[in-house]
Amino acid sequence: MRRILLALALLLPLAAMASDNDTDKVNGDVHVTAGQHVGKASSVNGDVDVADHAVVEKASTVNGEVKLGQQAQAGEVDTVNGDIEMAAGARVQGKVEAVNGAIHLARGAEVDGHLSNVNGTITLEDAHAAAGIETVAGDITIGANSRVEGGILVDKPNNGWFHSGSTRKPVIVIGPHAVVQGTLEFRREVVLKVSDSAQIGPVKGTTVEKFSGATP
Repeated sequence: MRRILLALALLLPLAAMASDNDTDKVNGDVHVTAGQHVGKASSVNGDVDVADHAVVEKASTVNGEVKLGQQAQAGEVDTVNGDIEMAAGARVQGKVEAVNGAIHLARGAEVDGHLSNVNGTITLEDAHAAAGIETVAGDITIGANSRVEGGILVDKPNNGWFHSGSTRKPVIVIGPHAVVQGTLEFRREVVLKVSDSAQIGPVKGTTVEKFSGATP
C-alpha cells in the first residue's frame, strides 16, 4: 500500500504537466462525457465521473469518488478518500486502488490488474478480477458467478496506521458458483464463509465456514 501514498505525493506536480488531452482539476468534479476518449481524468478535491462507453487512460482523485459508467474503460483507477464504482460491463486494464473507500464491481465488470484497498468493502457482483484482491480492514464479497484469479490477501495492519479498524474481523464471503483461483491468505483474524457450490484455492490463516443458499 505504500506505493499508493508515493503516488499521492507525486499527484500535484504532475497535474501541472497535464497534456492537452487530459482533464485535471484541483477543486471540483471532473466529468468525461459518454463516448469521449481522454488521457488522464483527475481531481484533488472532487469526484471523477466517466460516463457510459467513455475511455480514459487513468481516472484518479484524492478526496472523492471515481465512477465508471456502463461499458466505460480505463487504464487504471485510484483514489485515496472515496469509493470506486464500476457499472455493468466497465473494464479497467490495470490496477484499481483505494485507501479509504469501498470498491464495487457491477455485473460483467472486469479488472485486469490488482484490485485493492485498505479500509472499505470490496464487492463483486458476477464480475471478474484477474490479478488478485487485497485489503487490510475491509469486508470482501465475491458474489454469485464471480471469478477471481490471483487469490485473496487480507493483510495485517501496518505500524498502527489503521488501528481504528484493526480489532474487527473482516468478513469474507464467496458466493454461489463463484470461483477464486490462487491462495486465499489471511494474515489477521477473519471470518471466511464459502458457498458449498463455490470453488476456491488453498486457504492459509483461517478456517472455512460453509453455507448453502444465496447468502450466509
